[in-house]
Amino acid sequence: MQRPPQEDFSLKETKPHLGGGKVTGDKLTSTYDLVEQMQYLYVRVVKARDLPGKDVTGSLDPYVEVKLGNYKGTTRHFEKKSNPEWNQVFAFSKDRIQASLLEVIVKDKDVVKDDFVGQVVFDLNEIPKRVPPDSPLAPQWYRLEERNGNKIKGELMLAVWMGNQADEAFPEAWHSDAAAVSGADGLANIRSKVYLSPKLWYLRVNVIEAQDLIPSDKSRFPEVFVKAILGNQALRTRVSMNKTINPMWNEDLMFVAAEPFEEPLILSVEDRVAPNKDEVLGRCAIPLQYVDRRLDHRPVNTRWFNLEKHVIVEGEKKEIKFASRIHMRICLEGGYHVLDESTHYSSDLRPTAKQLWKSSIGVLEVGVLSAQGLSPMKTKDGRATTDAYCVAKYGQKWVRTRTIIDSFAPRWNEQYTWEVFDPCTVITIGVFDNCHLQGGDKSGGARDSRIGKVRIRLSTLETDRVYTHSYPLLVLHPTGVKKMGEIHLAVRFTCSSLVNMMHMYSQPLLPKMHYLHPLTVSQLDSLRHQATQIVSLRLSRAEPPLRKEIVEYMLDVTSHMWSMRRSKANFFRIMGVLGVVISVGKWFDQICNWKNPITTVLIHILFLILVLYPELILPTIFLYLFLIGIWYYRWRPRHPPHMDTRLSCADAAHPDELDEEFDTFPTSRPPDIIRMRYDRLRSIAGRIQTVVGDLATQGERLQSLLSWRDPRATALFVIFCLVAAIVLYVTPFQAVGLLTGFYVLRHPRFRYRLPSVPLNFFRRLPARTDCML
Repeated sequence: MQRPPQEDFSLKETKPHLGGGKVTGDKLTSTYDLVEQMQYLYVRVVKARDLPGKDVTGSLDPYVEVKLGNYKGTTRHFEKKSNPEWNQVFAFSKDRIQASLLEVIVKDKDVVKDDFVGQVVFDLNEIPKRVPPDSPLAPQWYRLEERNGNKIKGELMLAVWMGNQADEAFPEAWHSDAAAVSGADGLANIRSKVYLSPKLWYLRVNVIEAQDLIPSDKSRFPEVFVKAILGNQALRTRVSMNKTINPMWNEDLMFVAAEPFEEPLILSVEDRVAPNKDEVLGRCAIPLQYVDRRLDHRPVNTRWFNLEKHVIVEGEKKEIKFASRIHMRICLEGGYHVLDESTHYSSDLRPTAKQLWKSSIGVLEVGVLSAQGLSPMKTKDGRATTDAYCVAKYGQKWVRTRTIIDSFAPRWNEQYTWEVFDPCTVITIGVFDNCHLQGGDKSGGARDSRIGKVRIRLSTLETDRVYTHSYPLLVLHPTGVKKMGEIHLAVRFTCSSLVNMMHMYSQPLLPKMHYLHPLTVSQLDSLRHQATQIVSLRLSRAEPPLRKEIVEYMLDVTSHMWSMRRSKANFFRIMGVLGVVISVGKWFDQICNWKNPITTVLIHILFLILVLYPELILPTIFLYLFLIGIWYYRWRPRHPPHMDTRLSCADAAHPDELDEEFDTFPTSRPPDIIRMRYDRLRSIAGRIQTVVGDLATQGERLQSLLSWRDPRATALFVIFCLVAAIVLYVTPFQAVGLLTGFYVLRHPRFRYRLPSVPLNFFRRLPARTDCML
């Protein structure tokens, strides 16, 4: 596969005209200072009074049409009302204004043709300008006129002003560039919106024991387990070891719960009467509102819960209360952070309980400026089009920009702010194509398409500096990596307390409960999956919804799935890290082989000094690291990191590997392809198996030095240890160090190509490979 030119995937620094150009060094001075100013004409239609009747009956079905050149926006209409209230805002982009007059027309809704009632006309040159934080312009009453300018009965309350996107009316306004969108649902789906993730808790259910169970068959030993259900989550304990009517488990079940708590925890005690048949011995439902909340590792009090049983008598379900009960310790864990993102790029690491939060260390501001060169995402009326919007996620706060209709180079110029509690966190910004312009029900189940995303780690940013860059939007398709366009962002991280931020680097990454009572890896994977499902479900119920496919893409739900490409990338990352060690080893080998005699002599002198003055060893090491750090400061990264196709092995991935990565789980591919992939996976696993076996062999050889598995080898090693102990006791340490060092650095003339005696001895030691089948 031909590799696309690398420069297409590069990060580009830009110099936009931010905040109207009010720049002082790296600091900007206006309130909406990380975006380019966009001027709008705002029209707020508040209400009307004393409108004249038009029908034969003298009634009126009024609505207002706001007209500016070719752009026309309308309010909703009221039936038979002469004093209607609309309170709707219209915004017209100044860049697209070609008319000189603004017409606000009151019309009467009719079946055949809407009747003209009256109008108010404004000259655009006389419209006042408002700059926030000025107070909003107060609406005024205007007398309606006929088309010829004569005053008529009826008045309209309006406010008309020129402003920018920082205006409070901007998010709720009808925009002229969205004139093609119809219906209230469609308009709601294109507006900007701020969302908050639900507050997530870990729910710990410690099932201790049950008493006085009544199985239906008393002649057998009951095999009892407890099943717990919370929403879509279902867990169960193991079958109790003591098979009596008073079973014991003492087992923890972990769930994810979200405020507000909508569903109770339902527990059922069940008896395994046959391999695929379970009998319910009793149930209880526990509302989470009344469950104890704990902030640390101190245990909460245990409680007994009565079990209830339902039986069907003559077709009716009747509840039987009896003496069976279950002993449990249930609590909502406030000391953990509920992971809904991958820990590698989490945007929030705080515990659930607000009482445990530390004060913020700064503010993150992001200006979503524009995008360029977006790929066509769908076809409408026979031509390619894209209706793009952005979603940014940091902490519990999600923001969604307005949708720019039918543009491959949309300009949003919207600015958002987040509080920062930890610098070692990541903000994720995604770009999507809106497929719900006609409202949610008319889209035919369409999903919003992903255009690409960007991640920015805050710790890589200098404080108080404005970063303006154009980031490539890269998406991996089954055909390979594709650049879908570029997004232009302005980012600033402002630190409120440098001391607090530096102190954060000494703190644990996660809350202390993760270390005092750690959860297992399998538990964390399962709980993260449940957390992402809950977050996507809650946000998809907002208005307008942040849909499931958007939330899952932003949270990287599929990042744990097998990928040959990602496995290769991780292998090369490991080799990159080990490359430094290998380079040092090669350099030392050159020293030992006197490739450069001057360097080798200098190393001998340095070694001699360090052996004679061992107190200089640690200061020399740290001074050397300090000098390396100062030297590398000249080449420090000037730009934030971005998606790297070469690091991800995405630029040269084999088509079959990509097809495997995009396969469903469980697989939907034909058997011959699955067989080929299985054989390939076996081949790779065989190599890994060999490497792991070699590592185990070396470890077992070390153990066999003293295990007497090979009596002669162990005897030789024990005698050597005794001689070494006596020699090292009577010989000064510096003399031993000098002799060892000079022996290692000896000239090639005194070397042999055969392996050394210690290495020969080690390789002859036995391992447990002989015992393997």
